[in-house]
Amino acid sequence: MARTTERSQRGGHTGVSIEDVAAAAGVSTATVSRAVRGLPRVSPATREKILAVAESLGYVASSSASGLATGRTKTIGVLAPFVSRWFFSKAIEGADRELHARQYNLSLFNLGGHGSNRERLFSKTMVYKQIDALLVLCMALSHDEIEHLQKIDIPLVIVGGHVEECPYIGIDDYAAASTAVRHLIDLGHTDIALLHGDDETDLNFDVPRVRIQAFQDVMHGAGLPVRPEWDVWGDFTVHSGQEAFRRLWAPAGPKPTALFCASDEMAMGVIFEANKAGVRVPEDLSVIGIDDHDFSDAMGLTTVGQRPDQQAELGTKMLLDELNGMAGSVHSVVAPHRLIVRRTTAPPGRTGARA
Repeated sequence: MARTTERSQRGGHTGVSIEDVAAAAGVSTATVSRAVRGLPRVSPATREKILAVAESLGYVASSSASGLATGRTKTIGVLAPFVSRWFFSKAIEGADRELHARQYNLSLFNLGGHGSNRERLFSKTMVYKQIDALLVLCMALSHDEIEHLQKIDIPLVIVGGHVEECPYIGIDDYAAASTAVRHLIDLGHTDIALLHGDDETDLNFDVPRVRIQAFQDVMHGAGLPVRPEWDVWGDFTVHSGQEAFRRLWAPAGPKPTALFCASDEMAMGVIFEANKAGVRVPEDLSVIGIDDHDFSDAMGLTTVGQRPDQQAELGTKMLLDELNGMAGSVHSVVAPHRLIVRRTTAPPGRTGARA
Protein backbone atom coordinates (compact mmCIF):
# COMPACT_ATOMS: atom_id res chain seq x y z
CA MET A 1 0.00 0.00 0.00
CA ALA A 2 1.31 3.45 -0.81
CA ARG A 3 2.78 5.36 2.11
CA THR A 4 0.43 7.96 3.54
CA THR A 5 2.17 11.23 4.35
CA GLU A 6 1.33 13.34 7.36
CA ARG A 7 0.24 16.16 5.07
CA SER A 8 -2.22 13.94 3.22
CA GLN A 9 -3.58 12.79 6.56
CA ARG A 10 -4.39 16.42 7.23
CA GLY A 11 -6.47 16.73 4.09
CA GLY A 12 -4.19 16.90 1.06
CA HIS A 13 -3.16 20.36 -0.21
CA THR A 14 -6.08 22.31 1.21
CA GLY A 15 -4.62 22.78 4.70
CA VAL A 16 -7.95 21.74 6.20
CA SER A 17 -7.46 18.95 8.74
CA ILE A 18 -9.71 16.13 9.80
CA GLU A 19 -9.88 17.87 13.19
CA ASP A 20 -11.35 20.96 11.47
CA VAL A 21 -14.07 18.85 9.86
CA ALA A 22 -14.82 17.10 13.17
CA ALA A 23 -15.13 20.41 15.03
CA ALA A 24 -17.40 21.93 12.37
CA ALA A 25 -19.62 18.85 12.23
CA GLY A 26 -19.70 18.41 16.01
CA VAL A 27 -18.42 14.82 15.89
CA SER A 28 -15.19 12.98 16.74
CA THR A 29 -12.29 12.61 14.31
CA ALA A 30 -12.91 8.85 14.38
CA THR A 31 -16.46 9.41 13.13
CA VAL A 32 -15.19 11.68 10.35
CA SER A 33 -12.64 9.04 9.36
CA ARG A 34 -15.31 6.35 9.27
CA ALA A 35 -17.68 8.53 7.26
CA VAL A 36 -15.20 9.46 4.52
CA ARG A 37 -13.92 5.87 4.33
CA GLY A 38 -17.38 4.34 4.02
CA LEU A 39 -17.03 2.22 7.15
CA PRO A 40 -20.07 0.96 9.07
CA ARG A 41 -21.50 2.27 12.37
CA VAL A 42 -22.12 5.79 11.05
CA SER A 43 -25.76 6.72 10.53
CA PRO A 44 -26.75 7.88 7.02
CA ALA A 45 -27.75 11.31 8.37
CA THR A 46 -24.42 11.78 10.17
CA ARG A 47 -22.46 10.59 7.17
CA GLU A 48 -24.34 13.01 4.89
CA LYS A 49 -23.72 15.89 7.31
CA ILE A 50 -19.99 15.12 7.58
CA LEU A 51 -19.53 14.84 3.82
CA ALA A 52 -21.36 18.13 3.33
CA VAL A 53 -19.19 19.88 5.93
CA ALA A 54 -16.04 18.36 4.41
CA GLU A 55 -17.05 19.61 0.98
CA SER A 56 -17.89 23.11 2.22
CA LEU A 57 -14.51 23.38 3.96
CA GLY A 58 -12.66 22.00 0.96
CA TYR A 59 -11.40 18.98 2.89
CA VAL A 60 -9.84 16.41 0.58
CA ALA A 61 -9.10 13.07 2.23
CA SER A 62 -5.96 11.27 1.13
CA SER A 63 -6.40 8.50 -1.40
CA SER A 64 -5.29 5.86 1.11
CA ALA A 65 -7.63 7.20 3.79
CA SER A 66 -10.69 7.42 1.57
CA GLY A 67 -9.95 4.39 -0.57
CA LEU A 68 -11.20 6.43 -3.53
CA ALA A 69 -14.14 4.64 -5.17
CA THR A 70 -14.35 1.86 -2.58
CA GLY A 71 -14.37 4.13 0.47
CA ARG A 72 -11.95 1.65 2.09
CA THR A 73 -8.25 0.98 2.23
CA LYS A 74 -9.06 -2.69 1.56
CA THR A 75 -6.35 -3.52 4.10
CA ILE A 76 -6.60 -5.54 7.33
CA GLY A 77 -3.87 -5.23 9.95
CA VAL A 78 -2.40 -8.31 11.65
CA LEU A 79 -0.51 -7.66 14.90
CA ALA A 80 1.87 -10.46 15.94
CA PRO A 81 4.51 -10.76 18.67
CA PHE A 82 6.49 -13.14 16.43
CA VAL A 83 6.28 -14.39 12.87
CA SER A 84 8.88 -17.19 13.04
CA ARG A 85 7.04 -19.47 15.46
CA TRP A 86 4.62 -22.08 14.18
CA PHE A 87 1.37 -20.77 15.66
CA PHE A 88 1.88 -17.26 14.31
CA SER A 89 3.06 -18.28 10.85
CA LYS A 90 0.08 -20.63 10.47
CA ALA A 91 -2.34 -17.96 11.71
CA ILE A 92 -0.95 -15.39 9.26
CA GLU A 93 -1.30 -17.98 6.49
CA GLY A 94 -4.97 -18.48 7.37
CA ALA A 95 -5.69 -14.74 7.53
CA ASP A 96 -3.98 -14.15 4.20
CA ARG A 97 -5.95 -16.98 2.59
CA GLU A 98 -9.27 -15.33 3.49
CA LEU A 99 -8.06 -11.84 2.57
CA HIS A 100 -6.80 -13.01 -0.81
CA ALA A 101 -10.13 -14.69 -1.56
CA ARG A 102 -11.96 -11.43 -0.75
CA GLN A 103 -9.44 -9.19 -2.56
CA TYR A 104 -8.14 -7.47 0.57
CA ASN A 105 -4.54 -6.72 1.53
CA LEU A 106 -2.70 -7.72 4.70
CA SER A 107 -0.58 -5.23 6.64
CA LEU A 108 1.65 -7.05 9.15
CA PHE A 109 2.73 -5.38 12.40
CA ASN A 110 5.50 -7.61 13.79
CA LEU A 111 6.79 -6.80 17.27
CA GLY A 112 9.69 -9.21 16.79
CA GLY A 113 9.44 -10.65 20.29
CA HIS A 114 9.93 -7.33 22.02
CA GLY A 115 7.30 -4.90 23.18
CA SER A 116 9.43 -1.75 23.21
CA ASN A 117 7.77 -0.32 20.11
CA ARG A 118 4.18 -1.05 21.15
CA GLU A 119 3.44 2.56 22.10
CA ARG A 120 4.56 3.77 18.69
CA LEU A 121 2.47 1.13 16.94
CA PHE A 122 -0.71 1.93 18.82
CA SER A 123 -0.36 5.70 18.82
CA LYS A 124 0.91 6.35 15.29
CA THR A 125 1.42 3.51 12.87
CA MET A 126 -2.04 1.96 12.91
CA VAL A 127 -3.68 5.33 12.37
CA TYR A 128 -1.35 6.39 9.57
CA LYS A 129 -1.56 3.01 7.87
CA GLN A 130 -5.34 3.47 7.75
CA ILE A 131 -6.25 -0.16 8.21
CA ASP A 132 -9.93 -1.07 8.11
CA ALA A 133 -9.79 -3.71 10.86
CA LEU A 134 -7.27 -5.45 13.14
CA LEU A 135 -6.50 -9.11 13.90
CA VAL A 136 -4.32 -9.58 17.02
CA LEU A 137 -2.44 -12.86 17.48
CA CYS A 138 -1.86 -14.28 20.97
CA MET A 139 -1.26 -11.01 22.77
CA ALA A 140 -2.68 -9.35 25.81
CA LEU A 141 -3.75 -5.76 25.25
CA SER A 142 -3.57 -3.14 27.97
CA HIS A 143 -6.62 -1.08 28.83
CA ASP A 144 -5.00 1.98 27.24
CA GLU A 145 -4.33 0.05 24.00
CA ILE A 146 -7.91 -1.19 23.85
CA GLU A 147 -9.17 2.33 24.53
CA HIS A 148 -6.99 3.66 21.71
CA LEU A 149 -8.32 1.07 19.27
CA GLN A 150 -11.87 1.90 20.30
CA LYS A 151 -11.18 5.57 19.53
CA ILE A 152 -9.99 4.61 16.05
CA ASP A 153 -13.25 2.65 15.95
CA ILE A 154 -12.25 -0.28 13.78
CA PRO A 155 -13.40 -3.91 14.11
CA LEU A 156 -11.02 -5.97 16.24
CA VAL A 157 -10.66 -9.66 17.12
CA ILE A 158 -8.03 -11.61 19.07
CA VAL A 159 -6.87 -15.04 17.87
CA GLY A 160 -5.17 -17.57 20.13
CA GLY A 161 -5.86 -16.31 23.62
CA HIS A 162 -8.49 -14.72 25.83
CA VAL A 163 -8.32 -10.94 26.27
CA GLU A 164 -10.74 -9.05 28.51
CA GLU A 165 -13.01 -6.54 26.75
CA CYS A 166 -12.31 -8.03 23.29
CA PRO A 167 -13.91 -10.75 21.15
CA TYR A 168 -11.54 -13.67 20.68
CA ILE A 169 -11.18 -16.98 18.85
CA GLY A 170 -9.15 -19.85 20.26
CA ILE A 171 -9.22 -23.26 21.85
CA ASP A 172 -10.21 -23.77 25.46
CA ASP A 173 -6.63 -23.92 26.73
CA TYR A 174 -7.65 -25.24 30.13
CA ALA A 175 -9.58 -28.12 28.57
CA ALA A 176 -6.80 -28.85 26.04
CA ALA A 177 -4.10 -29.03 28.72
CA SER A 178 -6.38 -31.12 30.95
CA THR A 179 -6.91 -33.57 28.08
CA ALA A 180 -3.15 -33.98 27.68
CA VAL A 181 -2.50 -34.60 31.37
CA ARG A 182 -5.43 -37.01 31.72
CA HIS A 183 -4.08 -39.01 28.79
CA LEU A 184 -0.83 -39.56 30.70
CA ILE A 185 -2.69 -40.47 33.89
CA ASP A 186 -4.99 -42.86 32.03
CA LEU A 187 -1.88 -44.65 30.73
CA GLY A 188 -0.86 -45.27 34.33
CA HIS A 189 1.67 -42.50 34.89
CA THR A 190 1.89 -41.02 38.38
CA ASP A 191 5.30 -39.31 38.14
CA ILE A 192 4.53 -36.52 35.67
CA ALA A 193 6.60 -33.42 34.98
CA LEU A 194 5.54 -30.11 33.46
CA LEU A 195 7.30 -28.04 30.80
CA HIS A 196 5.33 -24.80 30.67
CA GLY A 197 5.69 -21.82 28.37
CA ASP A 198 6.81 -18.47 29.70
CA ASP A 199 7.99 -15.69 27.40
CA GLU A 200 10.55 -13.32 28.90
CA THR A 201 8.94 -10.33 27.17
CA ASP A 202 6.17 -7.89 27.99
CA LEU A 203 3.89 -9.63 25.49
CA ASN A 204 2.36 -11.80 28.20
CA PHE A 205 -1.03 -13.34 27.60
CA ASP A 206 -3.02 -15.84 29.62
CA VAL A 207 -2.36 -19.07 27.67
CA PRO A 208 0.76 -20.16 29.65
CA ARG A 209 -0.91 -19.46 33.00
CA VAL A 210 -4.09 -21.34 32.06
CA ARG A 211 -2.16 -24.43 30.90
CA ILE A 212 -0.14 -24.48 34.15
CA GLN A 213 -3.33 -24.20 36.19
CA ALA A 214 -4.93 -27.07 34.27
CA PHE A 215 -1.90 -29.31 34.90
CA GLN A 216 -1.97 -28.59 38.62
CA ASP A 217 -5.73 -29.07 38.94
CA VAL A 218 -5.80 -32.39 37.09
CA MET A 219 -2.84 -33.72 39.09
CA HIS A 220 -4.38 -32.69 42.40
CA GLY A 221 -7.76 -34.07 41.32
CA ALA A 222 -6.13 -37.44 40.66
CA GLY A 223 -4.39 -37.36 44.05
CA LEU A 224 -0.96 -37.06 42.42
CA PRO A 225 1.86 -34.84 43.67
CA VAL A 226 3.03 -31.76 41.77
CA ARG A 227 6.77 -31.73 42.37
CA PRO A 228 8.45 -28.30 42.14
CA GLU A 229 11.71 -29.84 40.89
CA TRP A 230 9.80 -31.31 37.94
CA ASP A 231 8.38 -27.93 36.91
CA VAL A 232 10.56 -26.43 34.15
CA TRP A 233 9.96 -23.61 31.71
CA GLY A 234 10.65 -22.76 28.09
CA ASP A 235 9.69 -20.09 25.56
CA PHE A 236 7.70 -22.31 23.17
CA THR A 237 10.76 -23.03 20.97
CA VAL A 238 12.60 -26.28 20.17
CA HIS A 239 15.80 -24.91 21.67
CA SER A 240 14.11 -24.10 24.97
CA GLY A 241 12.74 -27.66 25.06
CA GLN A 242 16.26 -29.01 24.77
CA GLU A 243 17.48 -26.78 27.58
CA ALA A 244 14.48 -27.69 29.74
CA PHE A 245 15.19 -31.41 29.38
CA ARG A 246 18.79 -30.86 30.48
CA ARG A 247 17.63 -28.93 33.56
CA LEU A 248 15.09 -31.62 34.37
CA TRP A 249 17.46 -34.55 33.95
CA ALA A 250 20.68 -33.13 35.40
CA PRO A 251 19.94 -33.29 39.16
CA ALA A 252 20.35 -36.57 41.02
CA GLY A 253 17.24 -38.27 42.28
CA PRO A 254 14.01 -39.77 40.94
CA LYS A 255 12.99 -38.97 37.38
CA PRO A 256 9.49 -38.55 35.90
CA THR A 257 8.07 -41.21 33.62
CA ALA A 258 6.03 -38.69 31.64
CA LEU A 259 6.27 -35.04 30.62
CA PHE A 260 3.49 -32.67 29.57
CA CYS A 261 4.84 -29.93 27.30
CA ALA A 262 2.80 -26.77 26.71
CA SER A 263 3.71 -26.76 23.00
CA ASP A 264 4.82 -29.25 20.36
CA GLU A 265 7.97 -27.29 19.56
CA MET A 266 9.16 -27.64 23.15
CA ALA A 267 8.17 -31.33 23.11
CA MET A 268 10.32 -31.84 20.00
CA GLY A 269 13.29 -30.26 21.76
CA VAL A 270 12.77 -32.60 24.69
CA ILE A 271 12.74 -35.65 22.40
CA PHE A 272 15.89 -34.54 20.55
CA GLU A 273 17.78 -34.02 23.80
CA ALA A 274 16.43 -37.22 25.40
CA ASN A 275 17.77 -39.22 22.45
CA LYS A 276 21.20 -37.64 22.96
CA ALA A 277 21.11 -38.59 26.64
CA GLY A 278 20.07 -42.18 25.94
CA VAL A 279 16.62 -41.65 27.44
CA ARG A 280 14.16 -43.65 25.34
CA VAL A 281 10.83 -42.13 24.33
CA PRO A 282 8.34 -43.55 25.28
CA GLU A 283 9.96 -46.53 27.08
CA ASP A 284 11.70 -44.33 29.68
CA LEU A 285 9.75 -41.09 29.21
CA SER A 286 6.36 -40.43 27.63
CA VAL A 287 6.06 -36.99 26.00
CA ILE A 288 2.92 -35.13 24.96
CA GLY A 289 2.50 -31.61 23.53
CA ILE A 290 -0.16 -29.18 22.36
CA ASP A 291 -0.62 -27.88 18.79
CA ASP A 292 -0.17 -30.65 16.17
CA HIS A 293 2.76 -28.87 14.54
CA ASP A 294 3.50 -29.66 10.90
CA PHE A 295 6.38 -31.95 12.00
CA SER A 296 4.49 -33.71 14.80
CA ASP A 297 3.12 -36.51 12.65
CA ALA A 298 6.55 -37.30 11.18
CA MET A 299 8.02 -37.42 14.70
CA GLY A 300 5.19 -39.58 16.00
CA LEU A 301 4.43 -36.99 18.67
CA THR A 302 1.28 -37.46 20.72
CA THR A 303 -0.40 -34.09 21.03
CA VAL A 304 -3.60 -32.13 21.51
CA GLY A 305 -4.16 -30.62 18.08
CA GLN A 306 -5.52 -27.24 17.06
CA ARG A 307 -5.74 -25.29 13.77
CA PRO A 308 -4.47 -21.71 14.15
CA ASP A 309 -4.87 -21.14 10.40
CA GLN A 310 -8.58 -21.92 10.63
CA GLN A 311 -8.93 -19.75 13.75
CA ALA A 312 -7.35 -16.77 11.99
CA GLU A 313 -9.30 -17.45 8.80
CA LEU A 314 -12.54 -17.36 10.78
CA GLY A 315 -11.49 -14.19 12.60
CA THR A 316 -10.64 -12.51 9.31
CA LYS A 317 -13.98 -13.55 7.82
CA MET A 318 -15.76 -12.02 10.81
CA LEU A 319 -13.88 -8.73 10.36
CA LEU A 320 -14.68 -8.54 6.66
CA ASP A 321 -18.33 -9.41 7.22
CA GLU A 322 -18.54 -6.66 9.83
CA LEU A 323 -17.00 -4.19 7.38
CA ASN A 324 -19.56 -5.24 4.80
CA GLY A 325 -22.39 -4.18 7.07
CA MET A 326 -23.19 -7.47 8.82
CA ALA A 327 -23.46 -6.06 12.36
CA GLY A 328 -22.53 -8.50 15.13
CA SER A 329 -20.32 -10.63 12.89
CA VAL A 330 -17.35 -10.26 15.25
CA HIS A 331 -17.89 -12.38 18.37
CA SER A 332 -16.01 -14.85 20.56
CA VAL A 333 -15.76 -18.46 19.41
CA VAL A 334 -14.22 -21.49 21.13
CA ALA A 335 -12.23 -23.41 18.50
CA PRO A 336 -12.02 -27.22 18.57
CA HIS A 337 -9.11 -29.28 19.87
CA ARG A 338 -8.55 -33.04 19.80
CA LEU A 339 -6.27 -35.65 21.33
CA ILE A 340 -4.02 -37.27 18.70
CA VAL A 341 -2.30 -40.38 20.06
CA ARG A 342 0.94 -41.35 18.32
CA ARG A 343 4.19 -43.07 19.35
CA THR A 344 5.62 -40.84 22.10
CA THR A 345 3.24 -41.88 24.88
CA ALA A 346 2.77 -45.32 26.44
CA PRO A 347 2.19 -46.92 29.85
CA PRO A 348 5.26 -46.60 32.12
CA GLY A 349 8.08 -48.85 30.96
CA ARG A 350 6.30 -49.98 27.76
CA THR A 351 6.45 -49.19 24.05
CA GLY A 352 4.37 -46.68 22.12
CA ALA A 353 0.60 -46.72 22.24
CA ARG A 354 0.38 -46.81 18.47
CA ALA A 355 2.89 -47.32 15.70
